[in-house]
Amino acid sequence: MQVIYHGSYCKVENPKIVINKFRKDFGDGFYCTLIKEQAIRWAKKYETNVLNIYEYNEEENLNIKEFTLMTDEWLDFIIACRNGEKHSFDIVIGAMADDQIYNYITDYMENTITREAFWELAKFNYPTHQIAFCTEKSLKCLKFIDSQEVGYGKK
Repeated sequence: MQVIYHGSYCKVENPKIVINKFRKDFGDGFYCTLIKEQAIRWAKKYETNVLNIYEYNEEENLNIKEFTLMTDEWLDFIIACRNGEKHSFDIVIGAMADDQIYNYITDYMENTITREAFWELAKFNYPTHQIAFCTEKSLKCLKFIDSQEVGYGKK
């Protein structure tokens, strides 16, 4: 059992798979993190800032892909997902390509920089983490615990 967090503009007792026109690192899904401060940063993108807290119990029968390090495989997976390619994983876990990292990914995709230059630029100043719950089956691993308002967001 792990405690994980989801930053939002509202209380999310019953998570849903979000299918968005803006493509995410690991595709469509419900995104959480082990890092409370990161979830609070996510929440502060909105007028109302809510930190949702869940208990995560991994199920044995799920197809889980975990990137323990930022590798070429991680980069290629994110590029594929950001290009709209689908995958067959129930859950994907790994580092997050934040806005700055995504700019470097875009540069790499457009051949503005090399793969080696990407890795040099992509060194994180702080750790990031995300868990994408990509199927309805995977959402059954989550149990809502609480939600808290966490301050002020956009002005």
